[in-house]
Amino acid sequence: MSDEQTNDAVAAEPPEELQGGAAPTASVGGKIDLDLLMDVQVTLSVEIGRARLPIKDLLALNQGSIVSLDRGVSEHLDLMVNGTLIARGEVVESSGQFGLRLIDVVSPSERLKKLK
Repeated sequence: MSDEQTNDAVAAEPPEELQGGAAPTASVGGKIDLDLLMDVQVTLSVEIGRARLPIKDLLALNQGSIVSLDRGVSEHLDLMVNGTLIARGEVVESSGQFGLRLIDVVSPSERLKKLK
């Protein structure tokens, strides 16, 4: 086989971790190395509640309309990371901005279970 054919064969086959094999995530001590992920940006959002509306009611909304949500005013808000619940908390004011004081943090093992 020529060098060009060898290079083509190698380039056409994806790396082992993309073939469904186990990705190299553990270091020598069996611990997961998260250093590679530390600079990855994620989106944090706070959910105060949800509502389901028929489209006709949605189209009828205008300035001053009130949409009732499924959560009471005394209930904690959800802190979501890329759509996954990671904590619950209460709204606080910090330097003129909203903040969230975390009350209950979902354990890492519970978060991993939800990813499967």
